[in-house]
Amino acid sequence: MRRKSKRNLIASFCLLLAAFTALSGCGGNSDSADGAKSSGGQVTIKYYNWDNADQEAATDAMLKEFEAQNPNIKVEHVVLVPGNSVEMLKKLDFLISSGEAVDVVNVPSSGSVIERAARGALAPLNEFYQKEGVKPEDEYYVNPKVGDKYYGMQMTAGYQFVLLNKNALDEAGLPVPTYGWTWDDFREYAKKLTKGEGVDKRYGTYFHTWELYMNAPAQTVMKDPFRYDDGTTILSDPTYKYFFQLRKDMETVDKSAKPYADTLAAKLNYRSEFFSGDAAMLLSGSFMIPDPGNVEQYPHDFKTAFAPVPLPPQNALPKDYEGGKYFVGGSQLAMGATSKHKEEAYKLMRFMTTADSESRMEFSGWKKSDPNKLLDRLVGKNKDMYDVESLKNSLFGPDIKYLDASPIVTTSSSDLTKVIDDGFSKFMLSNESIDAVQKWMVDEATKIINEKEAK
Repeated sequence: MRRKSKRNLIASFCLLLAAFTALSGCGGNSDSADGAKSSGGQVTIKYYNWDNADQEAATDAMLKEFEAQNPNIKVEHVVLVPGNSVEMLKKLDFLISSGEAVDVVNVPSSGSVIERAARGALAPLNEFYQKEGVKPEDEYYVNPKVGDKYYGMQMTAGYQFVLLNKNALDEAGLPVPTYGWTWDDFREYAKKLTKGEGVDKRYGTYFHTWELYMNAPAQTVMKDPFRYDDGTTILSDPTYKYFFQLRKDMETVDKSAKPYADTLAAKLNYRSEFFSGDAAMLLSGSFMIPDPGNVEQYPHDFKTAFAPVPLPPQNALPKDYEGGKYFVGGSQLAMGATSKHKEEAYKLMRFMTTADSESRMEFSGWKKSDPNKLLDRLVGKNKDMYDVESLKNSLFGPDIKYLDASPIVTTSSSDLTKVIDDGFSKFMLSNESIDAVQKWMVDEATKIINEKEAK
């Protein structure tokens, strides 16, 4: 409505000017009234992200759909740093600090949103949600906030699950696990799925070198893998003592998991360990959904089943545990505080987060999306290589619930990650007790938090 009034005023001004002068072309000056508007009243906004070449084509296709539905809005797609979200954020921060009018930006996590919102770089979305009459919690799984203001709109969702060799399960007489199984159950499954000796041995499971495999509960059922909601370190959590010991016992007592020392030395690939049949179970994430059907790149002859991530047992529940809800990752769209076209930016954000586009190849963070269409695209033509029902139940079964965003922004994550890595290595590769290792980790993490995290 405001734009229409503005155009009418400009048109009247042009008629008056034409009457008093013999000049023409006044309409060409409409650009000067607003640098991002064309003579036809079209607004140009910029969308920033870190797409690689394949993703860029998919994004462009989605933006064309938006422009077709909104002919008064043109979107300029700006790839800041192709395929590198860390460097992209650095470049984004430079643009913002230099006064660049940032309309919409895709950032890799809710923490990235909160960190920039807290320093005033982003615009709150409350008034736009209110005008549309929607409640963010009804729309998206994760809604980053600072105080009572919303700043992020979830674009994609990244889930975690366990892949299982269905042939090995059938051979051992084991059912596909369902929601509610625990890490104690996982250990028992791994024992029963272990078979053979030497180079022909099939381990029950494979744990890779990432932090995910050092304390899976901290990474899967807690909002933040470093700090509690009160800002203190979670390295004191009972899950650390439990999972560190579980890992060591599975290697040294059960011999159902390949030793951590061997994994480090051989620089093993987690996909190869599973699809070669060297491991019967693998904790991983939704980015691996296309892989079981990709038999050319990962040759194998077994069907892959899926199970929800195991829950911690009653004797090792996290301090901030929310009853079996899972962490969900994913990128977020945010609006720059410097945007001159916030209504148009919000419209693009809502379209991109809710559109069921054929170009989408990642799960949507929108709760009302239909994931089955995307699952069909991800599974592809080799559907017989999947236990599809178990995949659906692991991601969207009736018992599966997801955590909202953590209110904590951890800026020293790389330092804290090193503490976790070093602590895990101390325990796994030496005879130090779990109590001594955990105390060292807590002391180191507390020192880092006190020195580097804002109060």
